[in-house]
Amino acid sequence: MNKKEKLIYNLVQIVENSAKEFPEKVAFRFLNESITFEDLNIKSSQLAACLLSRDVKKGDRVGILMHRCLETCIAIYGILKSGAAYVPIDPFLPSERVKFLINDCGIKHVVTTNKQSKKIKKVVSEEENLETIIGLSETQNIETISWEEVFVKPLQEYKPVNILADDLSYILYTSGSTGTPKGIMHTHASGLAFAKLVVDLYAFKHTDIVANSAPLHFDVSILGYCSAPLAGATTVIVSDAHLKFPVSLADLVEKEKVTIWYSVPLLLIELLHKGGIQNKDYTCMRWVLFAGEVFATKQLRALMELWPHAEYSNIYGPTELNQCTYYNLKVPPITDEPIPIGTTWENTEYMILDENDNSVNDGDEGLLVVRSATMMKGYWNNMALTEASLYKHKIAPGFEHVYYRTGDLVKLNENNELLFLGRKDNQIKLRGFRIEIGEVENTLLKFDGVTEAAVIVANFQEEKELIATVLIDEKLEILESDLKTHCKNNLPVYAVPKDILIFESFPRTSSGKINRKEIEKIIKAL
Repeated sequence: MNKKEKLIYNLVQIVENSAKEFPEKVAFRFLNESITFEDLNIKSSQLAACLLSRDVKKGDRVGILMHRCLETCIAIYGILKSGAAYVPIDPFLPSERVKFLINDCGIKHVVTTNKQSKKIKKVVSEEENLETIIGLSETQNIETISWEEVFVKPLQEYKPVNILADDLSYILYTSGSTGTPKGIMHTHASGLAFAKLVVDLYAFKHTDIVANSAPLHFDVSILGYCSAPLAGATTVIVSDAHLKFPVSLADLVEKEKVTIWYSVPLLLIELLHKGGIQNKDYTCMRWVLFAGEVFATKQLRALMELWPHAEYSNIYGPTELNQCTYYNLKVPPITDEPIPIGTTWENTEYMILDENDNSVNDGDEGLLVVRSATMMKGYWNNMALTEASLYKHKIAPGFEHVYYRTGDLVKLNENNELLFLGRKDNQIKLRGFRIEIGEVENTLLKFDGVTEAAVIVANFQEEKELIATVLIDEKLEILESDLKTHCKNNLPVYAVPKDILIFESFPRTSSGKINRKEIEKIIKAL
């Protein structure tokens, strides 16, 4: 780590420092638009001045309601410079859910674009807490400020805010087990710790081109919006349109000469099977990073054989931790066994606990708890949930180490690497037998031609049954009976799914994960 990085203690300084060191370098690019570090520093200061003139104070929450676009980087750093925390709102959410987030977080100001005018109109007409909409050209029944008005503000109007490392920086909402979204609070310290750890671990350079495919409300986006600028690298914001068409996405990655890729495995699988990447030049790619879901080993191996020049890394960690472990690969795995989630990176430690919160013996299965500089501050407006999510390990009278309970089951392999075994709440009991959903899915993925699998528990005439759904390589002819036989040959009889359904596609969440609740609805309707 160089001297410049050591002086950084909040996220705002990332752009300020890169603007001094690489003023004319492109910081972010979206389609045919781009912005240099110097311009980003200026425009984010102008947005901060606009927010401060609306009486935004340190610790306030400001919403960002945008599709992927160039203005997202200005919104993030402008809000942070005002001392407020940014709250990304998924533009695909129903209006009722948008209103819930605005109310729950006490959001009075939203930064958006003209493309969101219809959604904003509906929310504004029913939401009394909002005071200002920034980024709209047309008038609403509350104050609106266009981007043109923001960018003519004199820089002298921006008065820097004293931002401390422990100040709130962003709140990411994820689905809660009760059905109510939970807001995960991160500080400047936890966000910056992640950004620095990524830059150090993967040796980011100012010459790197980083592809950002994740929406703002998904924690994977932090790498493109914070780690890349920290190194002075260029982030390419991938458009929604490119993400819908694998061939178009493959062309973009080749055209931009991307050196670092980070996404959920789904996008890489789609590039592999539908992007035509076999005939393209990706020799610039040096790191392929993935997180969010298990990457089927045979799919990963196929990709590594196509891109042998790149290194690969399985990054693990819930949103509450910003990520916390990694497993790097240089050569394709030999077997189809799931790859490890590896080991913790710097400034991080873990424990594996049994159901009584005692440490397990090496090699035994248990619940992973993690203590890290990247850990959240807690859940917004929910102290009870925060306390329930923590494990407090007493060191001495009046002194304890605080760990986050990931809810994930793990064990150590013979190389002292962590193996992910599935969710604690994914372990079900069916007819008296304990079944790990992840084990059934991994078994299906080992069948040649199965590209993805999702297993759920469904009710049939007051009886619970295990139902598997799969996606298959469209070039192969695979029957349900073939998959059933495969499961019978590799699983205990009680873990063999009652039915195995072949889908053309899976419903997805906005971050690209398989939407199991929607699959359950589809199955119930059959």
